[in-house]
Amino acid sequence: MKQLLLIGIGPGNPRQITLEAVDALTRVQVFFVLDKGRVKDELLQLRKDILERYISHAHYRLVQVEDPYREGAASNYVGAVQAWHQQRATLYAHLIETELAEGECGAFLLWGEPTLYDSTLRILDLVKALGVGIELEVIPGISSVQALAARHRIPLNRIGEPLTLLPGRRLAEQARIDNLVVMLDGHCAFAALDDPQLWIYWGAYLGTGDEILIAGPLHAVRHQILELRAQARARKGWIMDTYLLRRPL
Repeated sequence: MKQLLLIGIGPGNPRQITLEAVDALTRVQVFFVLDKGRVKDELLQLRKDILERYISHAHYRLVQVEDPYREGAASNYVGAVQAWHQQRATLYAHLIETELAEGECGAFLLWGEPTLYDSTLRILDLVKALGVGIELEVIPGISSVQALAARHRIPLNRIGEPLTLLPGRRLAEQARIDNLVVMLDGHCAFAALDDPQLWIYWGAYLGTGDEILIAGPLHAVRHQILELRAQARARKGWIMDTYLLRRPL
């Protein structure tokens, strides 16, 4: 049976990888890496740096392939994502069948936590449906949500109150916001909120040398966030950010 590991590597700081993840890295013969283009070369290099830091032997291969392009479809977001997942599943099935020998162990290095806002597990269900046999193992990691709270020195949950996590495209649907984490907000949906009571705890490139942190009343810091975010994205070509919106008790 072919083994496949999904290894959470945290939001960007190699020191935030768990000891379990380090042990898992040493078991792998083949690492699969999706190439997302020149603007994300830095993300690829971070993965390579992790391997060089934690694997003392050189008995592994890095298989790098181009990530399928996801068509934009605002009117049918779910359908567009499902089609993209199917493309990825076809690619993953081919990689596992051709690059991983029987009895070998392969792995994907996934940012943050493999079970939180990452689609690889869903894609591998599609791979199995294509008839590809794999023995799957998930190695948990530190998510950007955990890193955000730690860097701002705040607890995520409050006593007796739920914590909501959602993508940025769903933020406008919220009738009331009390304690809410937003991820994948490429369009800065927070900027359209006009609730004077909301506070925001925002962070980008968490755990890295480029980390940016801003906290304060949303109405007072929103423009600062928008300006710094635009500058950082223009400078680096990409951005990973997340934030918590909270109504004071």
